Amino acid sequence: MTIIFKDLSKKFAKQTNREVTALANISFEVKEHEFVSIVGPSGCGKTTLLRIVAGLIIPDQGQVIFPDHVQPSTALVFQGQGLLPWLTVMENIGLGLELKKVPKAERKEKVLEFMQRVKLDGFQNYYPHELSGGMRQRVALTRAFLTNPDILLMDEPFGALDAQTRIILQEELLNLWRMERNTVLFVTHDIDEAILLGDRVIVLSDRPGKVFADFKINIERPRNSITKEFPELKEIKSQIWKILEKEVRQELQLD
Repeated sequence: MTIIFKDLSKKFAKQTNREVTALANISFEVKEHEFVSIVGPSGCGKTTLLRIVAGLIIPDQGQVIFPDHVQPSTALVFQGQGLLPWLTVMENIGLGLELKKVPKAERKEKVLEFMQRVKLDGFQNYYPHELSGGMRQRVALTRAFLTNPDILLMDEPFGALDAQTRIILQEELLNLWRMERNTVLFVTHDIDEAILLGDRVIVLSDRPGKVFADFKINIERPRNSITKEFPELKEIKSQIWKILEKEVRQELQLD
C-alpha cells in the first residue's frame, strides 16, 4: 500500500482563541510494504500525522493519496495498548475479526494460530490485568497484524516498557512484519529503535512539523539488537541526533 503525503498542513484551535500549527506542508511518499520510522521533538505533529492517515482527523490543507485504494484498511497500535479489560486475551485479539463479521469458528482458528506464532498460546483465558506490560503489548500487536491491514500505524507502542522487554518486542515486531509485509508508519522518540526497525527514518522539525531529513537504512534484514552496533548505523544515529538536538535546544531556548 503506497501512501503519498502532498502539502499536508493541520492547525488546532486553543482555548485562548489562538491557533497552533501542528503540521506545515508535509510532503513525502511511503512505498508499498515499506517500514518507515518517524522521529521528531515532542509536539511536532507525529501523532497527528498518523491520525490523518487513519481518517480520524481531516487536514486543513493538502491531502493523503492512496494510489491503490480509495480508503485502505488501517490498524493503530498505541502505547496504551487499547485492550478491553472485560475481554479475555483471545477475545481481545479476535475483536478486529469479529467486527469484520468473520465466522466464530474461523475466527478462533486464526486467533489460535497467531497466538502460537507469538508465543501467547496458553494465555487464551487470561484478562489484561493478569498480564505484564510486555504481554499486553504483544496482545495489541497480534490483534493489529491479525486483521492484515493495508497500513499499520504505530505510535510509540514500546514507549512505556522497560529496556529488556522493549528489545524483545522490537524483534517480535520485525518477525511479524517480515511474514505479513504491511506498510508501516512507526512513531518513536528512540533513535536506535527508529533505525533498527525502519527501511527509512523521517525526521520532523519542531512545531510546526516539517520534513527535515529522510534517511535510508541500507542494512539487510533480518535485524536484531546487535544490528544497532554497526558503524554505519552509529553514523546515521549521530546525524539524526545532531538535527534533533538543535531542534530541541531551539524549542527550550537553550541556544
